[in-house]
Amino acid sequence: MVDPKVSAAYPAHWEADVVLRDGSTAHLRPITPADAHALQEMHKHQSEASVYLRYFTYKSQLTPKELDRFTNVDHRTRVSFIVLRGEKIIGIGGYDQLDDPTEAEVAFNVSDDFQGTGIASILIEHLAAAARENGIERFTAEVLPENRKMLTVFAEAGYAVARHFEDGVVMLVFPIDPTEKSRSVMEAREHRAEAHSVAGLLAPKSVAVIGASRTWGTLGYEVLNRLIESNFQGAIYAINEQAFEIGGLPSYGRITEVPGPVDLAIICVPKERILSVVDDCAAHGVKGLLVMSAGYESDTGLREQRELVTRARINGMRVIGPASLGLLNTASQIKLNASVAQRLPAAGNIGFFSQSAAMGVLLHGVQEQRGLGLSSAISAGLRADVSGNDAMQYFEDDEATEVVAMHLESFGNPRKFSRIARRLSRTKPVIVAKSDVLGHRLPPGHSVRTTQAPSAALNAVLAQAGVIRVGSVEELMDVATVLSTSPVPAGPNVSVLSNSLTLAEVICDVAATRSLNATAEPEELDFSLGQSRALPQLRRRIQAALANEQVHSLIVALLPVPGIRDEAILKELQSFADSSKPVLIVISGRPDRNIATGVHQQIPIFTSPAGAVRALDKAHGYRQWLNVEHDPLPAPKDIDVDGAEEYLKQLTADIPGTALRTLDYAQSTQLLRFYGISVFDSAIVHDADAAVAAANRLGWPVALKANDENLRQRFDLGGVRLNITDEATLRANFEHMTQSMESWGVSALEVQSMAEAGQACVIRAVEDPLLGPVLSFGLSGDPVNLLDDWSHGVVPMTQQDLDQLIRRPRSSARLFGYQGLPAVDLEQLKDLLNRVALLKDNHREIAILKFSPVTVSADSLSVLAVEIQVGNPEQRTDTVRRALRS
Repeated sequence: MVDPKVSAAYPAHWEADVVLRDGSTAHLRPITPADAHALQEMHKHQSEASVYLRYFTYKSQLTPKELDRFTNVDHRTRVSFIVLRGEKIIGIGGYDQLDDPTEAEVAFNVSDDFQGTGIASILIEHLAAAARENGIERFTAEVLPENRKMLTVFAEAGYAVARHFEDGVVMLVFPIDPTEKSRSVMEAREHRAEAHSVAGLLAPKSVAVIGASRTWGTLGYEVLNRLIESNFQGAIYAINEQAFEIGGLPSYGRITEVPGPVDLAIICVPKERILSVVDDCAAHGVKGLLVMSAGYESDTGLREQRELVTRARINGMRVIGPASLGLLNTASQIKLNASVAQRLPAAGNIGFFSQSAAMGVLLHGVQEQRGLGLSSAISAGLRADVSGNDAMQYFEDDEATEVVAMHLESFGNPRKFSRIARRLSRTKPVIVAKSDVLGHRLPPGHSVRTTQAPSAALNAVLAQAGVIRVGSVEELMDVATVLSTSPVPAGPNVSVLSNSLTLAEVICDVAATRSLNATAEPEELDFSLGQSRALPQLRRRIQAALANEQVHSLIVALLPVPGIRDEAILKELQSFADSSKPVLIVISGRPDRNIATGVHQQIPIFTSPAGAVRALDKAHGYRQWLNVEHDPLPAPKDIDVDGAEEYLKQLTADIPGTALRTLDYAQSTQLLRFYGISVFDSAIVHDADAAVAAANRLGWPVALKANDENLRQRFDLGGVRLNITDEATLRANFEHMTQSMESWGVSALEVQSMAEAGQACVIRAVEDPLLGPVLSFGLSGDPVNLLDDWSHGVVPMTQQDLDQLIRRPRSSARLFGYQGLPAVDLEQLKDLLNRVALLKDNHREIAILKFSPVTVSADSLSVLAVEIQVGNPEQRTDTVRRALRS
């Protein structure tokens, strides 16, 4: 980190930790004069060819004048970023503003040792983001024709690059506003780099246990022994200052004494020693850290976590933990049990991710009880670095993982979570267990903020992304059991086959409370015939049910039968493991552990009828999401994104930290004009004469309202009078309302020109700390608020998301024609919601936006009031540049 005293203008918000193409990390920050020596060292170690391609001539070292120019920048007309690995500069890129203030020339230089790791692409992204903040619209570059690597970097950046040849140099010009293609390129590179970084942690070729111990029951003892017992396929090193041999392995005093490279260091030492251990790992070139040590739950611990992560990232290492339960990878060529789990689970197709160690223990216990097979498992502990977003990036590419199961206590970067989860859910089911208080309480040892959104908003965000939300670890395992062993059901129709019609009817009753259409087979199974005749009968009945095209899933529910062992029944049912339709088995009256021996990995088995139905219902809900097309929202042609951006810069320039500023009416309406949204004019008045003057200016008839958010729509409390057509009536209403509003502490009234009568609605948009940009919609009125009849979504939204946003509230029936009233103009309502969604997505400075009310009729829409609060743009939750979140 740079001392802020170096320069009052130093833009600290541009600093970022980044993941390189090879999965390692580095630190990017603006250059300072103190970097002159490190820059000279980088230059001196460059090859002649690299120096020539950068400067069009060879120079053995930079002159003092050149060093001064490169390191003394104003961070506005001249900007330069350096990429650091430890104390060494491994990449530098900058721009100089040209005579045209909207244009700048850009240039890069990457260390020979790090070429091909994506540093130049990262520099382009960060320089472009900084340039846009400074009002620059285009980059130019001069590149020698033989510098094909740099030409490729520009060509593949996703921008519309124009090139021409001039005086032996290729001249490049391109606009730097993010485009759909440039965003796609950035996200693809980010995905590959982050997936690669997690893969390196889960598939190390060598592991060192720092704090390995001979003492039974200690963390270092357990971890080392689990590694050895799992038959890990790589090299294992024990690190202990006191012992010469541990667990049959030679012991080393420090990791720097290990003779070979180390991919993963597992840290099991007391917290007080961890930072020095991290420094040793950096010196030895360790690629990743698994910190299983605890003790970071306090406020002091949070600061110590940040220091741990800062030191690790700048030295190329990613961190899992602290307080992690560990890592598991069941692949035959890996066999990694870097945890305290008693044994390496059976290989399977489920990828697990959990945050707290306690939930990880619970997950592992239920997984063992069910006999589910895993591909890999990550316990993030306090999630100081590697998060659920990183895990999803990895699981998406991992061929061994077909189902993703996660227990989350926070989302990290919410915009990124929604983007990755929606993409991943298209190819693999994502199951997330969360409690109803997720985001409303701060997890121990976490630095995330708590949510401000209603609890229903979280469910809506997950559903919009195609995530299967469950409420407990047990339900997580139930759904994972079905989806890891069965195809996703094609529809809601379920046939229930049982040796007890009563049990079958119970299952049908439970299904009726869900989204399933369950029907009991009219003839129950007859197991009184004995095993030799009953089992063939069972097979024939299952085959007949599955052959029925109207049946999408089958539940076989069995009560214990004397003389027929469960094992024999399950063996018969295993032949249906490859069925094209889900086949679920319910064996009532048996504990899970008694029937978990190996069969769970082939066919889903339950002891609870309700658990089976619930899991199948979740799988069907996932199918419904998959069946919906998700078309992007069209951007209206009359919006001016750049104009709004420039105006917001003026509005937020002096807002400190995370403070918010409420815009006045003129500022709000000016901002909304950039998005083609108009608000009915109004005036706040304190006497009758001012009210009449306002009505004459606005135009008759007018409405008179209390200048209070909660009263301005309350007819029952006298907070609004409509359709006032003349001066006398206005004066009389003003006098009466002034007297009645005094008891509520309201001293001013509002005069507004009348809009066409229609259904009143409310639209809200907030930048939530947990969920990101949340858009909410509901119909106006106390009943809606009291019943929490709102719908929620997260931007960006698709056309289908927007349609669901309007239709989801129970009271939305009033929009489609109700009790003889005509339907409202839904297209105008969708158009407004679309504009609001784009406004919130494009401008993260807008912290809170509320339209209340919006009236919509059969042929008109009117926005009658607006409230907007804006914040510092440096506090954005996501930007068009790759950066690890602290």
